[in-house]
Amino acid sequence: MSLYLLALDASSSACSAALLRKDADHSECVARFEMTPRGHTRRLMPMIDDVLADAQLSASQLDAVAYGCGPGAFTGLRIAAGAAQGLAFGLDRPLLGISTLEALALQAHRRYHLRHVVTALDARMGEVYVAMWHCLNDSLRRQGDEAVLAPERVTLPDEETDWVGVGSGFTLWEQFSTPLQAAMTHHLTDLEPRAEEMAWLAARDFAAGLGQPAYAVQPVYLRNQVAWKKPA
Repeated sequence: MSLYLLALDASSSACSAALLRKDADHSECVARFEMTPRGHTRRLMPMIDDVLADAQLSASQLDAVAYGCGPGAFTGLRIAAGAAQGLAFGLDRPLLGISTLEALALQAHRRYHLRHVVTALDARMGEVYVAMWHCLNDSLRRQGDEAVLAPERVTLPDEETDWVGVGSGFTLWEQFSTPLQAAMTHHLTDLEPRAEEMAWLAARDFAAGLGQPAYAVQPVYLRNQVAWKKPA
């Protein structure tokens, strides 16, 4: 059985779209990614058109739509949510909200084969959006809840070492605690959430029956405690 899934993201300074085609014998992901601060509204819809054209599909052939539901920049989350919900509602297709922090962890795992990953995005006002992950063979297991914290308040589980920090939150490296810095082998600040990883994560969730009606999927803000939680 084939799956055609469109994923969108505008949660950071980057803007991206990806079209995943998946069947029993072959999988292919066509993606667009650009660093477009303050250009998400202008670039997102053309990116959607581009990936559909590259995949030689029409929107009516999609089985599901996904988007980066947060945490992230408020305006960008609303832009992606509006586009994704509009598409899903108009096509009568299920919608899936994908964690930006989980997508970032999957990207780091696939690109650098990392196993213990701390994802952190700059939340402004001296705080970071943060989560911790164990990664193995494209499978991610989150350690604790996603949170918004001052960098000095971020702590790591005692039982593991060799953590690697990933994301724009680590531009605040000097503000993280000395024990955390000592537990990390290094940190990478130049990775941004991408729709490509969100498409793969959404395919996993779609196969598990987690697609929802467009109106039921809401952005995750964390700071405002307006959070949608995926059903268990």
